[in-house]
Amino acid sequence: MTSALLHSPRISPRIAGSSPTPEAIGRAATLSLYDELALSPKPGLVTLLDRGSHTDMDAHTFMRSLLALRGYFARIATLGAQGAGFPALQACGIEAEAHMLSATGGINTHRGAIFMLGLLCAAAGAASADGRALHPTAVRLTLLARWGDALQARSTRPSTLPGGIAARRLGLRSAAAEAAAGFPILFDTALPTLRAGLSRGIDGRRARLDALFAVIAVLDDSNLAHRGGLKGLHYARQVARRFLEDGGAARANGIAAAAAIGDAFVERRLSPGGAADTLAAACLLHRLGSMAPGIVGR
Repeated sequence: MTSALLHSPRISPRIAGSSPTPEAIGRAATLSLYDELALSPKPGLVTLLDRGSHTDMDAHTFMRSLLALRGYFARIATLGAQGAGFPALQACGIEAEAHMLSATGGINTHRGAIFMLGLLCAAAGAASADGRALHPTAVRLTLLARWGDALQARSTRPSTLPGGIAARRLGLRSAAAEAAAGFPILFDTALPTLRAGLSRGIDGRRARLDALFAVIAVLDDSNLAHRGGLKGLHYARQVARRFLEDGGAARANGIAAAAAIGDAFVERRLSPGGAADTLAAACLLHRLGSMAPGIVGR
């Protein structure tokens, strides 16, 4: 997949006029994290209204984390614009994680987002510095061209985190492997589902819900696997597929159906944190695409 992407002829054109700054890219990432937090009802996930399946965090915890990370996304976008190597990105992410844990009293709210959205911000910074429109293909190609080899090497190292341990034990694709492959579920499932919903006229809330359920239906979500094992992961996937097959969030009772699924996830203590990060990343790509001038040739 990586080789095919790097040799794709559909690289974005250079654009006239000013390109988005690292600060603008960072703001887009912060707002996209809020897009995910504010979405409700979400199955097992923290919203502005409830804790989902979590007893150690709520919306206030997430807001403290989100505010602590504002500067990080601009900093890593700057590193990307400067042509930094992967070790510099990694060091920036480690520092951001320390800020997050300090803000939340040691609670992991956004570790996955620090990794995923951080890489996307770095790639967007690099593409923007090169004068390219920030549509998804440009961001993905830049990510793989600049840091694909390092991400591939990173994906072969055993993780010491609970989700990574669960993924290895159960034979699932880890978050690191997703990154090394160029985040296929983000680019091929989450973002297209979000955009398809918006293009057919449903509101942003329902479009984001459909995107979230589309990701749950296919992602090897290590958070689900850590909490519920393969049984919990397969249950979540089946429920998500059924939700979409029945018409998704756009149907008359779509919101009520999503809320009922949320209740069932809470009963099972399931929380699709990987899917939540992927939704936030899709919101980021959508924001980046809309802020870049002169986009053509998608």
